Amino acid sequence: MNPEIYSYIFEKFFEEGALDVYLTPIMMKKNRPGTMLSVLAEKNTIEKMKQMIFLETTTLGIRITEIGREALEREFIQRETPFGKITFKEAYYQGERVKSTPEFEDCRRIAKEQGLSISKVYDVLNKMR
Repeated sequence: MNPEIYSYIFEKFFEEGALDVYLTPIMMKKNRPGTMLSVLAEKNTIEKMKQMIFLETTTLGIRITEIGREALEREFIQRETPFGKITFKEAYYQGERVKSTPEFEDCRRIAKEQGLSISKVYDVLNKMR
């Protein structure tokens, strides 16, 4: 499959509710190199994901595996920062905050607006956690 297509279909998967999409280099039968497309999705979106895979890729078959997933409780909060108000994702384990991360889209916007590297923006914001 033309590798340029991957970024296009990744966007479509996320628009249709995929939780994650990724590629893995693999060796296929007869020792041919290949790329495995993996789409993690909720059960209620499987039919739509299958349709997209069959219609948008060159594959002739799909393997479906049910797996469990656990996630930390999350909330999004706005904090005042040197760059103005920024959204942070707060994650909790058993009621205790264990992670706080500035949202990527806010960091990207600030980097572009202020002519900074995105690494610099993250450095400043991560010191506020």
